Amino acid sequence: MTLLVHASLHGTGLGARTLRDALLEVLGPDGTLVVPAFTAENSDTSSAYLARVRGMTPEQAAAFRADMPAFDPATTPSQGMGRLAESVRTAAGARRSAHPQTSFAALGRRAAELLAEHPLDCHLGERSPLGALYRAGAQVLMINVGFAKCTAFHLAEYRVKSAVRTYRCVVTGPEGGSEWAEYTDVVLDDSDFEAVGAAFSWGVERSGQLGGRTARLFSIRKAVDHAKDWMTEKR
Repeated sequence: MTLLVHASLHGTGLGARTLRDALLEVLGPDGTLVVPAFTAENSDTSSAYLARVRGMTPEQAAAFRADMPAFDPATTPSQGMGRLAESVRTAAGARRSAHPQTSFAALGRRAAELLAEHPLDCHLGERSPLGALYRAGAQVLMINVGFAKCTAFHLAEYRVKSAVRTYRCVVTGPEGGSEWAEYTDVVLDDSDFEAVGAAFSWGVERSGQLGGRTARLFSIRKAVDHAKDWMTEKR
């Protein structure tokens, strides 16, 4: 199968490399392991960036912004995605999509195919790896995390009448230096994702324990379709 994993290893006693290799072994040579490799701080329009500059003087914030490095898919670490995600991103043969804020990393047979398209103005929509995962019929595995971390629900935001906003982030320019890019995309709002998940009919999931913590496995298509219906009614 193709598997999108969200994991917090805190308190599980599991090592990131051990879990990564175990998942790859279970998936086999035809399987693909995918993780989010987001870099939210690579922007002056994100809450992560605003938290970084909070308390700085205007001069300090301007200097900090001027020194922000451009996103490099090969070297820029993910931010807040956890140890498993970084273990996948840095593994030999791993692929990473090109978006400077919401990239994905993958290992396996379909890694290059699933991560090939990720334009700047499509964080998590149809032209992102998330859209490709939906079309591929991927499964989602959530280990020790709640539905607030269920990235798949964001695809539903593109399928309902969601608002749009302006984003800015640091990218590599044509001459190789850093430059700021501005674009318009859907407003991403995960504040109600726990409620979306709580309303799902989880008879379609498989659940169990991993490292003494809850793990859930379910279809990305069922999750996105449910989230679209929920958002259409509730938002």
